[in-house]
Amino acid sequence: MYDIRTRHRALALVNQGRSLNSVSKETGISRYAIRSWQARIEPAYPTGAPCWGCATDQQQPRASAAYVYLFGLYLGDGCISKQKSGTYALRIACADAWPGLIVACREAIRAVRPENRVCIVQKQGCVMVTSTSKHWPCLFPQHGSGKKHERAIALQPWQQELVDAHPWELLRGLIHSDGCRVTNWTSRLVNGVPKRYEYPRYFFTNKSADIRQIYTDTLDTVGVEWKQPNAFNISVARKASVALMDTHIGPKH
Repeated sequence: MYDIRTRHRALALVNQGRSLNSVSKETGISRYAIRSWQARIEPAYPTGAPCWGCATDQQQPRASAAYVYLFGLYLGDGCISKQKSGTYALRIACADAWPGLIVACREAIRAVRPENRVCIVQKQGCVMVTSTSKHWPCLFPQHGSGKKHERAIALQPWQQELVDAHPWELLRGLIHSDGCRVTNWTSRLVNGVPKRYEYPRYFFTNKSADIRQIYTDTLDTVGVEWKQPNAFNISVARKASVALMDTHIGPKH
């Protein structure tokens, strides 16, 4: 039904880090068709190829934007655990209230490791988006025993290069995991009469000082003003900064 040029164009958009859903909407091609072309025409990782995360030349992945987004999700709500088989399971917790987040998480994992299956494990109030691979620890070297806020979290040089190239994808992943967009309100007296004012605001909450630092450093990079109102929260409330966040992130769905 589609010629090879059309198929390669769709795959090129996916390889830029775009989600299957967005490419499908732009091209009018179903996600199922695009996913099948990924496997048959242009897989991101040829079968048996070494993982770019542990390759000696540290070559950047084609789906670098998808990786940075997934990295943000991992820092917020992800964990990696070793299996009896010797492989590792990546698990990202996604609330049932945000079905769009679950879809985006699954598509990011597929883009980063298309050779590995992605499954959904239902929990109370959330799902664990799960994929098993021997390469998750080298793709996410921040993996370690214990809770993230109890150990040092620092970016590897190759990760920093990817974040520098796709800062909004990291911010989107962090907000989608440990952040939210809310509407605050306050009241003021106008001619002696109290008047209610509402304004949108972004919050990011994480116990790890290192992860908060990664978040605020990236906010600085893209020109977003922020404040830290308490020990674990980062707030973005300035009108121009909220508008910038809305343009690139927006509320979860």
